[in-house]
Amino acid sequence: MKAQHNTTILKVASVLSIALSMVACSSSTNESSEVSTKTSDVTAPPANKVQDSKAKKVFSSIPEPIEATKLLKDAGAKYNAGYLNPIENASKYTSVKAKAMNLGVFGSDLSFISLYDQTQESMLYLKCTNTLASGLGITGAFDENTTTRIQASMDKKDSLLAIISGSYWTADKYLVGNGQPGVSSLIVAGGWVEGLYIATRIGVTTKNEAVITQIGAQKTSLVNLIELLETYKNENNGTVEVLKSLNDLKAVFDASTTDASGKLTEAQFKAISDKTGEIRNAFIKP
Repeated sequence: MKAQHNTTILKVASVLSIALSMVACSSSTNESSEVSTKTSDVTAPPANKVQDSKAKKVFSSIPEPIEATKLLKDAGAKYNAGYLNPIENASKYTSVKAKAMNLGVFGSDLSFISLYDQTQESMLYLKCTNTLASGLGITGAFDENTTTRIQASMDKKDSLLAIISGSYWTADKYLVGNGQPGVSSLIVAGGWVEGLYIATRIGVTTKNEAVITQIGAQKTSLVNLIELLETYKNENNGTVEVLKSLNDLKAVFDASTTDASGKLTEAQFKAISDKTGEIRNAFIKP
């Protein structure tokens, strides 16, 4: 499961900007991040077409990061460290499931941080991703070379996010090449949930209609994410538990949204926001 699955991980870091990607494009918000860069032009080896198709669909409904960036930037959104998984948690994850999901979570956080001039925090969160990647046996994804390149690109947001995306491509390539595509999909799930969580925090703070509508529209991408994870539910890596959480979230979306527009009432948005926060907090709990 490589080619499109690799693109998935890449877009994760764009999505690892996901919400950001998502939110942004949603938005005209006021919270912000630019979220960025599209790195879908990476060549990868052939893969399982069914799995690739599922991976591709996960992100098909998410707005392009570049556009998202502009919308959020124009909205004048502020950096808020309170949205992030605390760095002290990184060394506390022991299971493969927790390490993989939180590698995705910290990736979304790192992408969010990278949209602002937060050099010190970027380095701290990069260290977190390195800790988790190393714990999964992944080498070369978040190493000293990555750190050096990120430090040199702090004032170039597109390049910065492309580097982060490339690191996730390397991680995905390693896992798929070592027969662990299910673990890679857990990274995607962690990044997706964290992205949605950040998006809901932005929606709660700004009450921006465009952001809230875009959050409602993520129902499609959630359905496709569930389909992707279903592929690996028989692997003993914690996927079943993650699927249960995502299906619980889908039930809230099903009860809240009636069409593809994503229009939500205040009560419906609160229900989605609350459930997302509950799931995300369970994901990051050591």
